[in-house]
Amino acid sequence: MKISTKGRYGLRAMLDLAIHSNGEHISLLSIANRQDVSVNYLEQVFSILRKAGFVVSVKGAQGGYLLAMPASKLHVGDILRCLEGDLCVVDEKENNKELTTIQQCITENVWEKINAAVREAVDSITLEDLVDDYNGINQYPMFYI
Repeated sequence: MKISTKGRYGLRAMLDLAIHSNGEHISLLSIANRQDVSVNYLEQVFSILRKAGFVVSVKGAQGGYLLAMPASKLHVGDILRCLEGDLCVVDEKENNKELTTIQQCITENVWEKINAAVREAVDSITLEDLVDDYNGINQYPMFYI
């Protein structure tokens, strides 16, 4: 499984929004500039995120985007699934054919375990966790002379 640019840029943009909004609307242009991403590309990504109910948009000169819910309620897994679809590395069942014994053995012991680990990882991280980590990284110690 490889996360596409839509998923990577979408997650970066959501984190940027969570960090910089402070209850105010944030324009896609400001997010695009900070993240070095095309505004047109972000418009497509945010259209998907808005339809999924993760962000709300306000039109007009003072418009922009806000998170639709607290960052503590937005899980990375939900955002990635919204933008990427299912996060399975392999889905042997999609062929609608009976699995051979070998396929079933590999599916149960390899693919399903990898899929479960990926789900567990991305569903255990919230945007709030990422904001907290970002703020911790950006804390510079103060030195006095």
